Amino acid sequence: MIARAILRDIRHTPQKARRVVDLVRGMRADEALSVLKFAPQSAGSDVFTLLNSAVANAKAQNPAIRDASELWVVEALVDEGRTMKRFRPRAQGRGFRILKRSSHISVAVSDVKAASKTMNKKGATK
Repeated sequence: MIARAILRDIRHTPQKARRVVDLVRGMRADEALSVLKFAPQSAGSDVFTLLNSAVANAKAQNPAIRDASELWVVEALVDEGRTMKRFRPRAQGRGFRILKRSSHISVAVSDVKAASKTMNKKGATK
């Protein structure tokens, strides 16, 4: 059983969000939540909320799951979202381009530790 949660167009750069997501990939969900709660990066609070949502989705799919200690973070991805382009005035009438990047973050939890490579999006075995 795999439960997913996806956060789209979050205003963190993918490079900085991957630093946070790499901390929790492969961990138990309760340990990952405690790591994210005290992560100093700004994306930590958003990934914390996203992981809580994935745990709630797992509980909704399977009422036999009591808490996050029974689940594993089997998949955690950060993809590049849309980029807003802004201009900053520079010397002698020039314009300097500023790229404001965003991310799509997805987290999947499962009751089996090694479920990420054998499952597809619907949760069935390949």
